[in-house]
Amino acid sequence: MFSMADVKTKVTLVGTVLAKQGVEFIYEGETAACETCKVKKACNNLQKGRKYRIVSVRSTHHECTVHLNGATAVEVMDAPITMLISPEMAIINSKIKPELSCNKSDCRSFPLCRPEGVVEGEKYIVADVIGNASDICEKGRSLKLVEIRPA
Repeated sequence: MFSMADVKTKVTLVGTVLAKQGVEFIYEGETAACETCKVKKACNNLQKGRKYRIVSVRSTHHECTVHLNGATAVEVMDAPITMLISPEMAIINSKIKPELSCNKSDCRSFPLCRPEGVVEGEKYIVADVIGNASDICEKGRSLKLVEIRPA
């Protein structure tokens, strides 16, 4: 298991409505409306497709044409992601490239096999092995439920 000392944070701007400690979100990237904004670099300093958790809210506020009630400065960290992986990969503190090969979108386990926030081709660290999930795959694969974080 990793410690909080391992966690790196970053200051960014999010919509004021979302600026609450503990809120998790997937960064979707810059919009066309950001082109002329003087603080666009502060808003768009995260990695597209990655999942983040707000760890603290700052008092800095900016007017924003994209977000209702403007944008507020927050400190974020990469959010842990719960995922199903093969048992061979489910070793705490190991680096993995998750296999996102299942396309059975109607499967009840699909959100755990292809969770939002996992960027294809990126490396992750297995932070915790939650348990076996052998009976959960409709294709009959043997799987483990784990928590991962970006490497």
